[in-house]
Amino acid sequence: MAAKKSTPTIRLRRLARQLRLLREDAGLSREEVEEQTGINQATIYRIETAKVRPQNRTLMTMLTTYGCPEQEQAAMRALSKEATKPGWIRPWHETLSADYTTYISFEAEAQGVRNYSSLFIPGLLQTEDYARAVIGGVLHTASAEQVENRVKARLGRQALLIGANPLKLWVVIDEAALRRSVGGPEVMRKQRQHLVRAAEAPNITIQVLRFDDGAHPGMPGEFIALEFEDPMDSDLVYIDSQAGEVFLESDADLKRFRNTFDHLVAMASSPKDSAAFIAKIDPSD
Repeated sequence: MAAKKSTPTIRLRRLARQLRLLREDAGLSREEVEEQTGINQATIYRIETAKVRPQNRTLMTMLTTYGCPEQEQAAMRALSKEATKPGWIRPWHETLSADYTTYISFEAEAQGVRNYSSLFIPGLLQTEDYARAVIGGVLHTASAEQVENRVKARLGRQALLIGANPLKLWVVIDEAALRRSVGGPEVMRKQRQHLVRAAEAPNITIQVLRFDDGAHPGMPGEFIALEFEDPMDSDLVYIDSQAGEVFLESDADLKRFRNTFDHLVAMASSPKDSAAFIAKIDPSD
């Protein structure tokens, strides 16, 4: 099979998961599928891990071998056809990293986001001035155009928080992110005001982890957990660090980060107390 390399999308992950489940329900190992169809085990593995999208002939061979009903085969072919199309891409995304555009696509189809942020105000809650200042500071070698493209992408993502079926956002923010002067006192004052207003939305929960709360399990680093409505779309954890951007989706990783986030929620101030705390922060402290 001449496999086409694909950027991961929700639909490609869904196709991969369904093919793996069909094979397992048929009681077949990858080795047995290779013996019956001639499709290389390595290719089957890459298809089942969403590394590539199968060609139509390969897909049909797999579905027939697994005994997939004809009606379901039609749905699978349609899913495969759409599998590599990103869910939310704009012209300025061409200058962004592949991993970041992949994250944007995943986020656009998520039902909920749980974000622990230790050094930054979460991107979905940043004001334009804060976003421009923090992006310019972090990407210190980026051109002005690259910074602006990042700002546009970040602000565009925030449209997910409004509308008929808005994204459910739950963030735990370390006090350090609220006090670090990004862009100057006025930018931070408006940013904190924006957080207080945002917290009034029914789909947004904001909690602050204060310095006095001491050591906590989020200290090793920030992370974002994406939750999807369709049970066929397994949850994801996204981590952006100096070492690069990473997606985690194993059951063990998902459980570990869910437990970490739950622990942070329990340690942090309540949403009501957090809003009051943010509103009272004095930039001169």
